[in-house]
Amino acid sequence: MRECLREKKDQLSQPCKGEMMQAMARRMQQSDTSTETTARARTIAYGSNGAQKLDLYLPESARPARGYPIAVFVHGGGWSKGSKDMVQQKPDFFNAQGWAFASVGYRLLPEAPVEQQAADVAAAVARLKRDAATLGIDASRIVLMGHSAGAHLSALVGTDPQWLGSNMTDLAGIILLDGAAYDVAEQMRQGSFMTKRTYEPAFGTEPARQARLSPTLHAAAPNAPRWLILYVSRRADATAQSNALGRALQQAGAKVQLEGVDGESHMTINRELGVPDNPQTRSVEAFLKSL
Repeated sequence: MRECLREKKDQLSQPCKGEMMQAMARRMQQSDTSTETTARARTIAYGSNGAQKLDLYLPESARPARGYPIAVFVHGGGWSKGSKDMVQQKPDFFNAQGWAFASVGYRLLPEAPVEQQAADVAAAVARLKRDAATLGIDASRIVLMGHSAGAHLSALVGTDPQWLGSNMTDLAGIILLDGAAYDVAEQMRQGSFMTKRTYEPAFGTEPARQARLSPTLHAAAPNAPRWLILYVSRRADATAQSNALGRALQQAGAKVQLEGVDGESHMTINRELGVPDNPQTRSVEAFLKSL
Protein backbone atom coordinates (compact mmCIF):
# COMPACT_ATOMS: atom_id res chain seq x y z
CA MET A 1 0.00 0.00 0.00
CA ARG A 2 2.88 2.41 0.75
CA GLU A 3 4.12 2.00 -2.82
CA CYS A 4 0.60 2.57 -4.15
CA LEU A 5 0.26 5.82 -2.24
CA ARG A 6 3.33 7.14 -4.06
CA GLU A 7 1.61 6.71 -7.43
CA LYS A 8 -0.21 9.66 -8.96
CA LYS A 9 -3.91 9.47 -8.29
CA ASP A 10 -4.83 9.51 -12.01
CA GLN A 11 -2.18 6.90 -12.92
CA LEU A 12 -2.86 4.12 -10.44
CA SER A 13 -1.96 0.63 -11.63
CA GLN A 14 -4.67 -2.02 -11.57
CA PRO A 15 -3.09 -3.87 -8.60
CA CYS A 16 -3.01 -0.61 -6.64
CA LYS A 17 -6.60 0.18 -7.54
CA GLY A 18 -7.54 -3.25 -6.20
CA GLU A 19 -5.58 -2.71 -2.99
CA MET A 20 -7.18 0.67 -2.41
CA MET A 21 -10.68 -0.68 -3.00
CA GLN A 22 -9.99 -3.47 -0.48
CA ALA A 23 -8.81 -0.84 2.01
CA MET A 24 -12.03 1.09 1.46
CA ALA A 25 -14.06 -2.08 2.05
CA ARG A 26 -12.20 -2.77 5.30
CA ARG A 27 -12.83 0.80 6.40
CA MET A 28 -16.54 0.41 5.75
CA GLN A 29 -16.59 -2.85 7.72
CA GLN A 30 -15.05 -1.04 10.67
CA SER A 31 -17.68 1.71 10.49
CA ASP A 32 -20.79 2.14 12.57
CA THR A 33 -23.04 -0.69 11.38
CA SER A 34 -24.58 -1.97 14.62
CA THR A 35 -27.01 -0.46 17.07
CA GLU A 36 -25.88 -0.08 20.68
CA THR A 37 -28.77 1.99 21.94
CA THR A 38 -30.90 0.80 24.84
CA ALA A 39 -33.79 3.05 23.81
CA ARG A 40 -36.90 1.60 22.18
CA ALA A 41 -38.00 2.86 18.77
CA ARG A 42 -41.29 3.22 17.00
CA THR A 43 -40.92 2.67 13.24
CA ILE A 44 -42.94 5.01 11.03
CA ALA A 45 -43.35 4.84 7.26
CA TYR A 46 -43.17 8.16 5.45
CA GLY A 47 -43.46 6.71 1.92
CA SER A 48 -44.48 3.57 0.08
CA ASN A 49 -40.99 2.18 -0.55
CA GLY A 50 -39.66 -0.24 2.05
CA ALA A 51 -36.64 1.99 2.68
CA GLN A 52 -38.81 5.04 3.39
CA LYS A 53 -39.12 4.53 7.13
CA LEU A 54 -37.81 6.28 10.21
CA ASP A 55 -37.26 5.12 13.77
CA LEU A 56 -38.58 7.48 16.44
CA TYR A 57 -37.16 7.41 19.97
CA LEU A 58 -38.98 9.43 22.65
CA PRO A 59 -37.56 10.42 26.04
CA GLU A 60 -38.98 8.86 29.19
CA SER A 61 -39.14 12.28 30.84
CA ALA A 62 -42.43 14.14 31.07
CA ARG A 63 -43.50 15.56 27.74
CA PRO A 64 -43.44 19.37 27.51
CA ALA A 65 -46.70 21.13 26.67
CA ARG A 66 -45.56 21.75 23.08
CA GLY A 67 -43.99 18.30 22.75
CA TYR A 68 -40.39 17.17 22.70
CA PRO A 69 -37.88 18.96 20.47
CA ILE A 70 -36.47 16.45 17.98
CA ALA A 71 -33.16 15.69 16.26
CA VAL A 72 -33.57 13.95 12.89
CA PHE A 73 -30.49 11.93 11.91
CA VAL A 74 -29.41 11.06 8.35
CA HIS A 75 -26.83 8.25 8.19
CA GLY A 76 -23.80 8.18 5.91
CA GLY A 77 -22.51 5.48 3.58
CA GLY A 78 -21.45 7.14 0.33
CA TRP A 79 -25.06 7.48 -0.89
CA SER A 80 -25.05 3.72 -1.57
CA LYS A 81 -24.76 2.00 1.84
CA GLY A 82 -25.91 2.32 5.43
CA SER A 83 -29.20 2.12 7.29
CA LYS A 84 -31.32 3.85 9.90
CA ASP A 85 -30.03 1.33 12.47
CA MET A 86 -26.61 3.05 12.53
CA VAL A 87 -27.31 5.08 15.65
CA GLN A 88 -25.07 3.71 18.46
CA GLN A 89 -25.81 5.63 21.68
CA LYS A 90 -27.27 8.70 19.95
CA PRO A 91 -30.92 8.04 20.93
CA ASP A 92 -29.93 7.62 24.59
CA PHE A 93 -27.84 10.80 24.48
CA PHE A 94 -30.53 12.96 22.86
CA ASN A 95 -33.29 11.50 25.03
CA ALA A 96 -31.23 12.32 28.13
CA GLN A 97 -31.15 15.95 26.95
CA GLY A 98 -34.95 15.94 26.73
CA TRP A 99 -34.92 15.60 22.93
CA ALA A 100 -36.70 13.05 20.81
CA PHE A 101 -34.52 11.38 18.20
CA ALA A 102 -35.43 10.05 14.76
CA SER A 103 -33.17 8.07 12.43
CA VAL A 104 -34.16 8.23 8.76
CA GLY A 105 -33.90 5.36 6.32
CA TYR A 106 -33.81 6.45 2.69
CA ARG A 107 -33.45 4.92 -0.75
CA LEU A 108 -29.87 4.41 -1.93
CA LEU A 109 -27.82 4.12 -5.09
CA PRO A 110 -28.18 2.56 -7.58
CA GLU A 111 -31.96 2.41 -7.05
CA ALA A 112 -32.36 6.06 -6.15
CA PRO A 113 -30.23 9.00 -7.38
CA VAL A 114 -29.10 11.64 -4.91
CA GLU A 115 -32.04 13.86 -5.87
CA GLN A 116 -34.47 11.19 -4.66
CA GLN A 117 -32.43 10.70 -1.50
CA ALA A 118 -32.76 14.40 -0.69
CA ALA A 119 -36.47 14.14 -1.41
CA ASP A 120 -36.71 11.22 1.02
CA VAL A 121 -35.02 13.19 3.80
CA ALA A 122 -37.37 16.10 3.18
CA ALA A 123 -40.39 13.77 3.16
CA ALA A 124 -39.35 12.30 6.51
CA VAL A 125 -39.05 15.77 8.04
CA ALA A 126 -42.39 16.80 6.54
CA ARG A 127 -44.07 13.70 7.98
CA LEU A 128 -42.73 14.46 11.46
CA LYS A 129 -43.83 18.08 11.18
CA ARG A 130 -47.29 17.17 9.88
CA ASP A 131 -47.99 14.63 12.62
CA ALA A 132 -46.07 16.42 15.38
CA ALA A 133 -49.03 16.76 17.74
CA THR A 134 -49.93 13.08 17.46
CA LEU A 135 -46.32 11.96 17.81
CA GLY A 136 -45.67 14.20 20.82
CA ILE A 137 -42.98 16.37 19.24
CA ASP A 138 -42.55 20.13 18.87
CA ALA A 139 -42.78 21.04 15.17
CA SER A 140 -41.02 24.35 15.83
CA ARG A 141 -37.88 22.69 17.22
CA ILE A 142 -36.71 20.23 14.58
CA VAL A 143 -32.95 19.86 14.12
CA LEU A 144 -31.65 17.99 11.07
CA MET A 145 -28.34 16.19 11.55
CA GLY A 146 -26.24 14.07 9.21
CA HIS A 147 -22.86 12.36 8.94
CA SER A 148 -20.73 12.13 5.78
CA ALA A 149 -23.14 11.57 2.86
CA GLY A 150 -25.91 12.25 5.36
CA ALA A 151 -24.27 15.59 6.16
CA HIS A 152 -24.37 16.44 2.46
CA LEU A 153 -28.07 15.53 2.23
CA SER A 154 -28.88 17.48 5.40
CA ALA A 155 -27.03 20.53 4.12
CA LEU A 156 -28.77 20.28 0.75
CA VAL A 157 -32.21 20.10 2.36
CA GLY A 158 -31.26 23.00 4.65
CA THR A 159 -30.12 25.31 1.82
CA ASP A 160 -32.22 24.51 -1.26
CA PRO A 161 -35.94 25.30 -0.81
CA GLN A 162 -36.99 22.91 -3.57
CA TRP A 163 -36.90 20.06 -1.03
CA LEU A 164 -38.77 21.40 2.01
CA GLY A 165 -40.30 24.56 0.58
CA SER A 166 -41.47 26.94 3.31
CA ASN A 167 -40.73 24.27 5.93
CA MET A 168 -36.99 24.79 5.38
CA THR A 169 -36.78 28.03 7.33
CA ASP A 170 -38.88 26.42 10.09
CA LEU A 171 -36.00 24.08 10.93
CA ALA A 172 -34.51 25.09 14.28
CA GLY A 173 -31.03 24.10 13.15
CA ILE A 174 -28.69 21.83 11.20
CA ILE A 175 -25.82 19.73 12.61
CA LEU A 176 -23.25 18.45 10.11
CA LEU A 177 -20.67 15.78 10.97
CA ASP A 178 -17.57 15.69 8.76
CA GLY A 179 -19.11 16.18 5.35
CA ALA A 180 -16.89 16.84 2.34
CA ALA A 181 -19.41 17.13 -0.51
CA TYR A 182 -20.78 20.61 0.03
CA ASP A 183 -19.20 21.74 -3.26
CA VAL A 184 -19.31 18.58 -5.35
CA ALA A 185 -17.27 19.73 -8.35
CA GLU A 186 -14.50 21.11 -6.15
CA GLN A 187 -14.29 17.89 -4.14
CA MET A 188 -14.12 15.81 -7.30
CA ARG A 189 -11.34 18.02 -8.68
CA GLN A 190 -9.31 17.70 -5.49
CA GLY A 191 -10.20 14.13 -4.58
CA SER A 192 -8.32 10.85 -4.81
CA PHE A 193 -9.14 7.85 -6.99
CA MET A 194 -11.29 6.42 -4.17
CA THR A 195 -13.16 9.72 -3.82
CA LYS A 196 -13.97 9.77 -7.51
CA ARG A 197 -15.00 6.13 -7.32
CA THR A 198 -17.65 7.15 -4.77
CA TYR A 199 -18.65 10.51 -6.20
CA GLU A 200 -19.08 9.74 -9.90
CA PRO A 201 -21.90 7.19 -9.35
CA ALA A 202 -23.59 9.70 -7.05
CA PHE A 203 -23.10 12.96 -8.97
CA GLY A 204 -22.07 11.99 -12.48
CA THR A 205 -19.80 14.18 -14.60
CA GLU A 206 -22.21 16.91 -15.73
CA PRO A 207 -21.17 20.24 -14.12
CA ALA A 208 -24.73 21.60 -14.02
CA ARG A 209 -25.99 18.58 -12.05
CA GLN A 210 -23.02 18.71 -9.68
CA ALA A 211 -23.81 22.39 -9.04
CA ARG A 212 -27.50 21.64 -8.36
CA LEU A 213 -26.43 19.12 -5.73
CA SER A 214 -23.88 21.39 -4.00
CA PRO A 215 -25.16 23.00 -0.78
CA THR A 216 -22.48 25.71 -0.83
CA LEU A 217 -23.82 26.92 -4.16
CA HIS A 218 -27.34 27.16 -2.67
CA ALA A 219 -26.24 29.08 0.43
CA ALA A 220 -27.76 32.39 -0.63
CA ALA A 221 -30.83 33.02 1.57
CA PRO A 222 -33.19 31.47 2.46
CA ASN A 223 -31.51 28.81 4.59
CA ALA A 224 -32.10 27.07 7.88
CA PRO A 225 -31.26 29.73 10.49
CA ARG A 226 -28.74 27.96 12.79
CA TRP A 227 -25.85 25.67 11.89
CA LEU A 228 -23.29 23.59 13.80
CA ILE A 229 -20.67 22.35 11.34
CA LEU A 230 -18.18 19.86 12.81
CA TYR A 231 -15.28 18.38 10.87
CA VAL A 232 -12.20 16.29 11.57
CA SER A 233 -9.32 18.77 11.80
CA ARG A 234 -6.76 16.54 10.09
CA ARG A 235 -8.95 15.98 7.02
CA ALA A 236 -7.98 18.70 4.56
CA ASP A 237 -10.99 18.16 2.29
CA ALA A 238 -13.57 18.21 5.10
CA THR A 239 -11.88 21.27 6.60
CA ALA A 240 -11.93 23.21 3.32
CA GLN A 241 -15.46 22.16 2.38
CA SER A 242 -16.90 22.88 5.83
CA ASN A 243 -15.32 26.31 6.07
CA ALA A 244 -16.43 27.29 2.57
CA LEU A 245 -20.01 26.29 3.36
CA GLY A 246 -19.88 28.07 6.71
CA ARG A 247 -18.62 31.31 5.13
CA ALA A 248 -21.30 31.21 2.45
CA LEU A 249 -24.04 30.67 5.02
CA GLN A 250 -22.73 33.48 7.24
CA GLN A 251 -22.66 35.85 4.29
CA ALA A 252 -26.33 34.98 3.68
CA GLY A 253 -27.24 35.83 7.29
CA ALA A 254 -27.34 32.38 8.93
CA LYS A 255 -25.82 31.89 12.37
CA VAL A 256 -22.99 29.37 11.97
CA GLN A 257 -20.72 27.63 14.47
CA LEU A 258 -17.71 25.98 12.77
CA GLU A 259 -15.53 23.61 14.78
CA GLY A 260 -12.61 21.43 13.82
CA VAL A 261 -12.43 18.33 16.03
CA ASP A 262 -9.01 17.01 17.04
CA GLY A 263 -8.29 13.39 17.89
CA GLU A 264 -11.20 11.90 15.95
CA SER A 265 -11.53 10.14 12.59
CA HIS A 266 -14.23 10.35 9.95
CA MET A 267 -15.90 7.37 11.59
CA THR A 268 -15.43 8.16 15.27
CA ILE A 269 -16.75 11.72 15.04
CA ASN A 270 -20.09 10.07 14.32
CA ARG A 271 -19.79 6.73 16.08
CA GLU A 272 -18.80 8.29 19.41
CA LEU A 273 -21.22 11.19 19.39
CA GLY A 274 -23.04 10.87 22.69
CA VAL A 275 -20.09 9.37 24.55
CA PRO A 276 -19.43 11.69 27.52
CA ASP A 277 -16.62 14.22 27.50
CA ASN A 278 -15.55 14.09 23.89
CA PRO A 279 -15.49 17.32 21.84
CA GLN A 280 -18.32 16.48 19.44
CA THR A 281 -20.63 15.49 22.29
CA ARG A 282 -19.87 18.70 24.17
CA SER A 283 -20.43 20.81 21.06
CA VAL A 284 -23.74 19.18 20.19
CA GLU A 285 -24.99 19.38 23.77
CA ALA A 286 -24.19 23.11 23.92
CA PHE A 287 -25.82 23.69 20.54
CA LEU A 288 -29.04 21.98 21.64
CA LYS A 289 -29.18 24.08 24.79
CA SER A 290 -28.83 27.25 22.71
CA LEU A 291 -31.91 26.55 20.60
